[in-house]
Amino acid sequence: MGVLARVLRSVGGEEVLDRLAGLSGSDLTSLLLALSRRRAQALSGPDVLRQYRTDRFVAPSSVPFSVLRAAEDHLLAALPPSFSVLGLAPVAPLGTCSAVALMDQNNVVSTMRGTEVAADPTNALALEAALLRQSGPDDVRLAAVQRVVRAQMFSGAGRFAHFSLFAAVSAGRDRGSLAFEREHFAEHVAFLREACGDVEFRVTVLDPRFEVVRGDLPAYPSRRTGYYKGLCFKVFRDGVEIGDGGFVDWTARLTGNRKERLLISGIGVDRFATL
Repeated sequence: MGVLARVLRSVGGEEVLDRLAGLSGSDLTSLLLALSRRRAQALSGPDVLRQYRTDRFVAPSSVPFSVLRAAEDHLLAALPPSFSVLGLAPVAPLGTCSAVALMDQNNVVSTMRGTEVAADPTNALALEAALLRQSGPDDVRLAAVQRVVRAQMFSGAGRFAHFSLFAAVSAGRDRGSLAFEREHFAEHVAFLREACGDVEFRVTVLDPRFEVVRGDLPAYPSRRTGYYKGLCFKVFRDGVEIGDGGFVDWTARLTGNRKERLLISGIGVDRFATL
């Protein structure tokens, strides 16, 4: 018997889950707040310290702050002046990752107030870019550095439950002949090289038309690419993967306009900082 099945059986069966899911957002929030308050009242100081000692989500970063800060400053300094740097909120609307980026909701930390803890700044930047694109015709270039949390288990060096990501997005309208794609892909590659030094780009072309977009960068065989469309890439430094990016349909889906285009790229700051 799985964990969920066992829990549901102990509280009255699967119909309990159905009834909770059917509550309005405000009613569910009230219930969860009352539940959390009751559970918190039962905790003592030593209980909290015990969780702090063992919970992988709450431990401080193993990378010194000064090292992280220097890496963040270095990455941001390489951005072209056309990019606007945002200070993103630590939470995003519930479903930002699963509904927009097609990430399993179990891989993010959902909150009881109809939000989720930030898991990827490119998702939040896509939301902002979609709003800005609806208010004007110009291309939008946004960037951010954000500490994020991932709920899935990671293993190996440089893999943590929470970590910092540098992210950049470019949004605009299809101009035909892949003009938007060529311009912005070249721009992202240029500033990532400027920021990260001697790096290797491994490009996967998912649509043959995008051969002209990748320019002289070598193409690698198709692989599982998740949510990318047309073309995607990974960034390696000293043989270690430090980032990735590519074209996605997020702003097209958010705005309901299939002509909208979006390119995202991201660098794992903790991993970059320790190389």
